[in-house]
Amino acid sequence: MESAPEGFASATPQGPGDLFDASTDAAAVISEHGIVVGWTHSAETFLGHAARDVVGASAARLLAVPEDPVRLAGVVQRCRAGNGWSGQVAVRHRDGRSLEIQLRVSASFRVGATECFLLSARAQRQRWPMGQSVLDGFLTRAPVGMAVMDTDLRYVWLNDTLERFGGVPRDARLGRRLSELLPGLQAEALESLMRKVIASGMPVTDYEYVGWSWADPHRQHAYSTSFFPLVDADDAITGVCYMVQDVTDRWNARQLLTMVNQAGTSIGTTLDVMQTAQELADFAVPRFADFVVVDLLEPVLSTDGHGAWLTDAGPAHARPVLRRAALRSVREGTPEAIVRIGERVEFIPPPHGGHLLLNGEPLLIPVLDPCDQLWVARDPERTERMRAYGMHSLIAVPMRARNTALGLATFVRSLNPVSFGPDDVLLARELVARAAVCVDNARRYTREHAAAITLQRSLLPPALHGGTALEVASSYLPADPSGGVGGDWFDVIPLSGARVGLVIGDVVGHGISAAASMGRLRTAVQTLAAMEMSPDDLLAHLDDLVLRLSDEEAAAGTAGRSTFIGATCLYAVYDPVSRRCALARAGHPPPVVVAPDGHAYFPEIPAGPPLGLGGMAFEATEIELPEDSLFGLYTNGLIVGRDQDVERGMSRLKEVLDHTGDDLDTLCTFVVRQLVPVPQPDDIALLLTRTHTLAADRVASWDIRPDPAAVGTLRALATRQVEEWGLTELAMTTELVVSELVTNAIRYAATPLRLRLLRDARLTCEVSDASSTAPRLRHARSTDEGGRGLFLVAQLTQRWGARYTGEGKIIWADQEIL
Repeated sequence: MESAPEGFASATPQGPGDLFDASTDAAAVISEHGIVVGWTHSAETFLGHAARDVVGASAARLLAVPEDPVRLAGVVQRCRAGNGWSGQVAVRHRDGRSLEIQLRVSASFRVGATECFLLSARAQRQRWPMGQSVLDGFLTRAPVGMAVMDTDLRYVWLNDTLERFGGVPRDARLGRRLSELLPGLQAEALESLMRKVIASGMPVTDYEYVGWSWADPHRQHAYSTSFFPLVDADDAITGVCYMVQDVTDRWNARQLLTMVNQAGTSIGTTLDVMQTAQELADFAVPRFADFVVVDLLEPVLSTDGHGAWLTDAGPAHARPVLRRAALRSVREGTPEAIVRIGERVEFIPPPHGGHLLLNGEPLLIPVLDPCDQLWVARDPERTERMRAYGMHSLIAVPMRARNTALGLATFVRSLNPVSFGPDDVLLARELVARAAVCVDNARRYTREHAAAITLQRSLLPPALHGGTALEVASSYLPADPSGGVGGDWFDVIPLSGARVGLVIGDVVGHGISAAASMGRLRTAVQTLAAMEMSPDDLLAHLDDLVLRLSDEEAAAGTAGRSTFIGATCLYAVYDPVSRRCALARAGHPPPVVVAPDGHAYFPEIPAGPPLGLGGMAFEATEIELPEDSLFGLYTNGLIVGRDQDVERGMSRLKEVLDHTGDDLDTLCTFVVRQLVPVPQPDDIALLLTRTHTLAADRVASWDIRPDPAAVGTLRALATRQVEEWGLTELAMTTELVVSELVTNAIRYAATPLRLRLLRDARLTCEVSDASSTAPRLRHARSTDEGGRGLFLVAQLTQRWGARYTGEGKIIWADQEIL
């Protein structure tokens, strides 16, 4: 193509025109092979190349940089897709100059059989006309402080805004360095940055710092500063220009947010009311205040529940009772405080009263005046402390959470010369609000935890007695507060025939529900044990009880909050006459036995399923315990610590029980301390017993001939034995009891028959037979000839009953030994 297409060569540039006028843009048409096929007069004027010199030649020679094939391919692909392209390109003027132009390429089109592209260009920047007076006004009165420093960092020029920021006149600044004028404004750090800019030629932007200025000497300000090198025509650095903006509001907002976030991790780390209050005071000093006190209402510190001052329903005229919960000061020993932690506080900043706690807003006193008559009249001692320690500003914030008044937090400044302002009130309110929620959570938890502890301890036996059969000691250690109260329990139950029942159990879960479940199970065990059940039968009935209670809760729609999730239990019966111990367990750890020679072992007893599963049987086992054997029952909290498994815990238990010569109470304490040196999330129960044997001279037994004539002989033998034991006052009653029980056995029971007398804490009379028929207490009519035997026995003895054995049953009756 030797000439431009019609219309291109006739275009004439019209001058600069409007900034957004595209009519004077240089234009050209390029073919798909990079050949110039059209060239306008505007393009000729713009680049100095005539159309005859350009058309038909490659457009690549017009570029001032090497050709970029990848970029070119991307542009072509975009334009062929129907889209245009624009970007910055460096081209070569005819006189050799390199020009930065803004190039626009149209979507492709065809001229005949050739695919072409329309290109238009203009200079990259067009200057906006501006007078010198406008420029001077902008630099002088701009809201950003600006200054020019020479290479020695001395002031050469500054605008009015910077003069106002620093409070130092312009004439005093020129020719002097920043560190000489404003030493408290981090001058050394700023000059270090300026030296870095001069040395490297690289700018430093948005450097923030906090400092004081003569313009406002009583309040810190935050500034954002940027530094730029100044260069001459030879690119040599001749100085530094810096610009300063006051960003105090932004800085304060960011500091407020940061402090509130930090408070969220520093306040409320425990579920302790006093500790939470102290964490608030510790956090606020010294970062916010110089002296902080936290006073809480007495009901908040009590575990008894709510008081009249805890809600809006409290009497507005009543005087609140506060106690000091926390103190903190920048001065060692908090000498500003009149009231110490734990002491009663009867002070609310005047003229405010109790309503400040209930529905008052935070109280801001920017300037404390110790000479104020209200302060002097209300509390002269506190007024004197204010004078002595220079307390000059105060914020008092009511501590409230969930519509409940908790107390008052007071923040005071003395060493910090800046008075509290409205922004500080917002921060104080937020800090106290976060602390109030934590205090209320701790208060609620403490009250619930104390109630659960009280409930659990009230359900545990207040005293344990093993009679002459066992020496007994116990130890109970609640879980740490984070774990909550558990459901561990133990009991020692006196049984007939000088025997003793031992039980220990563990209810799954924590809290009041677990403690309540424990109480129900303990009561059930006592009832079943009084019915003289064997260990395996007792656990079977206990399992049925747990299943029935769970079904009742499910039917009531409370299955999700089921009290009985499960429990473990071990029940043992020790007979001091035979030295035999019958026991069975329901998923509970086995007992530990330490023989008189010091050998410790765990008897092999079938584990049995935990209570509440149902459908599986429990199996009882009998072991013999020599006299002075140590027999211990425990819950898994004793052997499963944070750093040990069950087997390791059981092994250590045997090791520490080697101190068999110690007093049982001492040994109990020692074992718990050795195995559980630190609090853990599960409670611990330990029941230790030392076995004794009922001496042979305290037991007398005779076989019974199934002959009514034998009654008189046995009556005489029993009477003689009672008198030999020195219990003459019980001889007549014993004679009647023996007569009735033996007569009934001869008449109604199956042989073999046997009579036994036991002298223990009580005098027990037992008649055994081979029948399983239960005795029945009858109330005979006046005309009946019989039926009064057991009725007389019940009237003459303290208690009576029957228990079943593998060979039959035993009817027994106890008399109190005076």
